[in-house]
Amino acid sequence: MIKNSLVIRNARIVDGTGNKPFYGDVAVEDGFIVDIGQVKKNYENEIDAKGLVLSPGFIDIHTHFDPQLCWDGYATPSIEHGVTTVVTGNCSLSLAPIRNGGEKKIISMFQVIEDIKKPTFDAAVPFSWETFGEYLDHIKPNLGINVGALVGHSAVRLYVMGSDSQKRKATDEEIKQMSEIVEKAMEEGALGVSSSYVDVDENFKPVPSRFSCRKEKMELARAATKTGRGVWQVVPFFIDMKTQLENIQELGDISLETGIMCTFQPVLSTPDNPKAERIMEALREQRDRGAKVFGQTMPRCFDLNMRLSETSMLLFGLPNWRAIMDTPIEERKKAFADKGKQKILVKEAKNARGMSSSLPMLKVGEVYSDQNKKYIGKYLMEIAETEKKEIGQVILDIALADNLKTEFQLVDVVNSDKESVAYLITSDLCHFGASDAGAHITQFCGTGDTTHLLEHYVRDTKKLTLEAAVHRMTKEVADDWGIRDRGVIAKGKAADLVLFNIDEVSISGEEFVNDFPGEASRYMRYSKGYETVILNGSVVYQDNSYTDVKPGKIV
Repeated sequence: MIKNSLVIRNARIVDGTGNKPFYGDVAVEDGFIVDIGQVKKNYENEIDAKGLVLSPGFIDIHTHFDPQLCWDGYATPSIEHGVTTVVTGNCSLSLAPIRNGGEKKIISMFQVIEDIKKPTFDAAVPFSWETFGEYLDHIKPNLGINVGALVGHSAVRLYVMGSDSQKRKATDEEIKQMSEIVEKAMEEGALGVSSSYVDVDENFKPVPSRFSCRKEKMELARAATKTGRGVWQVVPFFIDMKTQLENIQELGDISLETGIMCTFQPVLSTPDNPKAERIMEALREQRDRGAKVFGQTMPRCFDLNMRLSETSMLLFGLPNWRAIMDTPIEERKKAFADKGKQKILVKEAKNARGMSSSLPMLKVGEVYSDQNKKYIGKYLMEIAETEKKEIGQVILDIALADNLKTEFQLVDVVNSDKESVAYLITSDLCHFGASDAGAHITQFCGTGDTTHLLEHYVRDTKKLTLEAAVHRMTKEVADDWGIRDRGVIAKGKAADLVLFNIDEVSISGEEFVNDFPGEASRYMRYSKGYETVILNGSVVYQDNSYTDVKPGKIV
């Protein structure tokens, strides 16, 4: 009997390479795969797969679990969707390096950009670290999932330049200091650097990374490659197509000059650009130049929920609405009920642009008062027409009757053309994974895209073969992102494994639950069909429950 060992027998093995499935056994010792095929030895633990699919653990390349990992080492609900590795620190934001009260600025940016609120940080994120390595050391003991951590460009800039990080270009000496911080973070386990061309802070001011010059970006990207791997992740200026295309061109330049892999999120299907034609063309141009530039795309409809009691990106483009949304709840109720303010708000909503222009397409979801039950399932434009009201007034009247808790839903607008989405998620120009899991928690649940891909695009519509889908979620991203020790079922690789029933895999609808520190709520999506999830050789999820084992690593 081999100690600290496990064998999974009689599995339908989809090994992550994209090759056809085959039947056999997989043996694990001390967290690593040691044998594949017909395993005859006796092992300490044994699982009879009974012909179920066994694949490598899935990798989610775009998450914001940085705060959540301080209290929830499983990054729930990731594990139950087959995800064994999450990449954190995207969009220029990480929780380190930090000093001199810098946590106040980091918290405010996370609140605005990622919808993770200050009471949650106050309750569960201690900021007991300074360096990036110290942050990783803080979360390591509690990890029930593997973490690939990006260091945030805005955090590095804030650390070196303080308030000047949002005022000017960096000096050569400051660029040198930032490069040294990035290089040290990579040595301590970072996966790469994240930046942003588009995000703003709580004052509508560009985040620190947006003040950087070309030289600064090049030097930080070069510093990130000194350990032999490295990723440069950005959010482009998606508000304007011309600027976004310029951002992609610059990513190509960064990749060609430094050798780094560049990636940006999201690439989505919209009614006016079903296959993101201009973006995909720009990606092809960079690939033809020899640059390593990838988009990130997702399989689900990019549906959003808006509650005036929470946060909403749909209101970010409306300054008067947003100013009220940033106030405490009781103050917020009074402001939204004020007749004088309502006139201003209604006028502003009538002239909404950008994402805010989709307000008429919202429909009423969950309500809390009897008088609002008649609106369930109706679109705001329909209610406005029937009641002869402006859209803004409809939102205010319905929400105030529910103490601002009414759920307004934006559904089947972005990424709703399934044929076009299938084109994007099968393209070699994009990586699978723009989930945003762990962020925007009161607007949607990003976790579960892996399950949706298997359920809808593999089983129900057969747009992808099982082996192609698994490859996209495992070995492909592991190779391109420098996660070299996992992502494939092969001897010597880390034993991150998922055992599931492809005929039963499914995802639940979103549920709004109150389970976050600081009395905060979030949307959750649960799964079915996953029998066992194994992380570094240990079972972390089985029989629809977690096992309390914490074998996660920084990868």
